[in-house]
Amino acid sequence: MSELLFTDPAIALIAILVFLGAGIIKGLVGFGLPTIGLGLMTVFVGVEKAMVLILWPAFLTNFWQGLFGGHLRSLLGRLWPFLISSVLMLGAGTLILTKLPEGAADVLLGLLMIAYAVPMLAGALLVLPARLTTSVGIATGLVNGVLAGLTGSYTVPGVMYLQAIGLPRDQLIQAMGLLFLLSTLALGASLGSFGLVGGREVITSLALCIPALSGAWLGQTIRRNVSEAAFRRLVLAAILLLGLYLLPLGAWRLMA
Repeated sequence: MSELLFTDPAIALIAILVFLGAGIIKGLVGFGLPTIGLGLMTVFVGVEKAMVLILWPAFLTNFWQGLFGGHLRSLLGRLWPFLISSVLMLGAGTLILTKLPEGAADVLLGLLMIAYAVPMLAGALLVLPARLTTSVGIATGLVNGVLAGLTGSYTVPGVMYLQAIGLPRDQLIQAMGLLFLLSTLALGASLGSFGLVGGREVITSLALCIPALSGAWLGQTIRRNVSEAAFRRLVLAAILLLGLYLLPLGAWRLMA
């Protein structure tokens, strides 16, 4: 893959545009870079190498989003059981990835995203009582970790949980950043332990940080002009679109 990026201008341009677009979505709604980057680049390089390519762009954008929002201490105090359980189960998902047919995890993730976003956009309200925050957070984290290891996407059901506990927009954005940052670190360690991380792919991943960070800055600039209510609908719409994107993509890969 690295050789292709450096020697084939068409592949290099595709990679730059993919990560620029994924970065814009990331800056706008707080997630989507791994899902979009992984899904599109898998078409050209396969899922395992695509997962390596998203590591550095995902790490740097999530480092920025997770640590510098002004609510770090309060979020860690509230969310640490959820965050720890997410990290602990990610390796199990990566192990399953090596044994599943390509596309199966994408189909599952797409179905989950659609099943959540459609009723919420129709007006349903998912609210989690305070007394259940910790227990549901641990269970949600475990499932989120497995799916993250399977798909390279850290969104489901973690973002659903963070919305259900009623975090305001700025805290929601930073909490997603923390989840994604820790998951990215765990994914990198897990891929390395399975021998899926090569030096050339890591260098290429670093190079792709430039379009990804540029896109994230642009998306963040746009987000400042969006109201709280509009932002929440935007997040749900993004989840729905990602699900509609992943479902046929996964089905196509299963049949290929």
